Amino acid sequence: MDYGELSARSFGPIAGRYENGRPAYPEAAVDWLLPPDAKTVLDLAAGTGKLTRPLAARGLAVTAVDPLEGMLGELRAFLPDVPALIGTAEAIPLPDDSVDAVVVGQAWHWVDPARAVPEVARVLKPGGQLALIWNQRDERIGWVSRLAELIVPIDLHRNSDIGAPFGPIERLDFPWTDTVDEQQVLDLVASRSSAIILPADERAALLDRVRTLLRTDPETAGHSEFAVPYLTQCTRTRLTA
Repeated sequence: MDYGELSARSFGPIAGRYENGRPAYPEAAVDWLLPPDAKTVLDLAAGTGKLTRPLAARGLAVTAVDPLEGMLGELRAFLPDVPALIGTAEAIPLPDDSVDAVVVGQAWHWVDPARAVPEVARVLKPGGQLALIWNQRDERIGWVSRLAELIVPIDLHRNSDIGAPFGPIERLDFPWTDTVDEQQVLDLVASRSSAIILPADERAALLDRVRTLLRTDPETAGHSEFAVPYLTQCTRTRLTA
């Protein structure tokens, strides 16, 4: 198992921390991901349902697919009526031509595009849409930049190259701010794959450094809540063949 696969599959045991620490997505960004006529949507690599929830709230017929039962368990607790299936972008457990749109939140960098692109195309109806979304912290803000310096880096390119049989790529960014408490910041850090796969003592030391930053940094000391600025990066493309 290579580093990428190990990292991708590390999320299951920390599904609760992922759910508590990871941000939602801005409503305008979710709207942009969807074709105006969409009725059936696949949330691929759905995780704990951060993207599934706003899709279901729009009255869409949503199916959630994720490779990890631990993540889907969190999703089912919030959305018991949404079908939640084990699967991957390379092996989607849906029939051909079955959905109007496939959306992928915070996960396309884990897939093998050579296998995932034709598989997504298979489950999409003719003219269907593939949309990708990532929340990226705005590290131009002082304390957020200092937080980033503490977090163990992970060398992942946010690959949004798709190619045939999909058409031209459209991209749009949505700035917004999430308000969180100390535990949510700690869970945000702890739910990063690069932190999960650390030895337990190193992970604990990392979280201690984050806790110290929040309690001593001039921009955060004495605060019970923190404003985390995000730039939500979106990509969409239509099936052309």
